[in-house]
Amino acid sequence: MKPSASHHLERLAAAALAASIGLALVAAIIRLPKPAIELSARVAAHLAESGVRHPVTAVLLNFRGYDTLLEVAVLLLAVLGVLALRASASAPAARPPASVSPVLAALLHLVIPLMVLAAGYLLWAGGYRAGGAFQAGAVLGGAGVLLCLAGAIPPLRSPGGWSIAALLLGFGVFLAVAAAPVAGGARLLEYPRIWAGALILLIESGLTLSIAAILTTLFAGASDGPDAAVRRGNSDPPAGARKG
Repeated sequence: MKPSASHHLERLAAAALAASIGLALVAAIIRLPKPAIELSARVAAHLAESGVRHPVTAVLLNFRGYDTLLEVAVLLLAVLGVLALRASASAPAARPPASVSPVLAALLHLVIPLMVLAAGYLLWAGGYRAGGAFQAGAVLGGAGVLLCLAGAIPPLRSPGGWSIAALLLGFGVFLAVAAAPVAGGARLLEYPRIWAGALILLIESGLTLSIAAILTTLFAGASDGPDAAVRRGNSDPPAGARKG
């Protein structure tokens, strides 16, 4: 069926609206006043106190640690919402898994170890160059998605103790390290200078594992396994029974 004239008008109106919003945002950004304080210079001046040598890592996990802590909390809330929805839904009957493609199985044996090594490097490199927990966790999460597609990680029904521990590890470690200075009379997230580097590495290590677990859980919670498409295809109604 050819799209009607009204459908074309709707598309044109949506495109015009999107272009107008984009131009308005560009104009607003161009007209922003020059900041009174040069933040990059201040970060560079205090970089030696942060415990790391990369300004982005220093800002995310030391100077503006509150923001990163809240971002991790948002990710955790998102996956908890998925788990709550999955728990309230009725569990489908168990079905035998579909056979995994031999190409995918061979690829996993080659790619998964490399992804783990890459994640470890990104985690370690975050202290002095581009990298860190979010990049490393995304790579490990991609490895988890591949394992889900291969059936090595089953579709999510109800997480076990290890899964819950992995999900909570990053936020728990971050919150504990953030609150520990308060007991010594310091402020929240005010790391001792001599331990700042080690504490940031500890936080990023926990975040890497938790981010990987969160991303994998979100994918596993949104899918029914590698054989879901096959089951849906088999359950489609006959062509004659479909509407026009």
